[in-house]
Amino acid sequence: SPAAIAVIRLSGEKSGNILDLLTNYVIRPKPRLATVRKLIHPSLKEVIDVSMVLWLPQPKTYTGEDMVELHVHGGQGVIAGVFDALSSIPDIREAQPGEFTKRAFMNGKMDLSEAEGVSDLIRAQTPRQARQALRLAQGDLKKV
Repeated sequence: SPAAIAVIRLSGEKSGNILDLLTNYVIRPKPRLATVRKLIHPSLKEVIDVSMVLWLPQPKTYTGEDMVELHVHGGQGVIAGVFDALSSIPDIREAQPGEFTKRAFMNGKMDLSEAEGVSDLIRAQTPRQARQALRLAQGDLKKV
């Protein structure tokens, strides 16, 4: 079912350039400051959405890489439009499941037990499972 907001995250060295392209080269937002911007399809030159964007430069990000968050309206048409715009940009691709956490692990942002905790948290079926997984994801195993 549709949600009011969908968050699309980008990670990697091209993230900032992709944000610039999607916002038609309007001044890049200050780091970590949520800013409203029109998202423009780079090929079609049409407005996809008016959304909140965040520019998150490395190293203080989840993955340890440059990141961008696009907080877009959650309708399927908007989401599909953003993914269509992203797919029109050469040399970028959709992340595989778990890839952001893998990058965080590879970049030393978390250890293996924390990465496993994130995976467990995503798959948790009950509040108790979620609480246990969250403790693991927050590094409680290191504290033992």
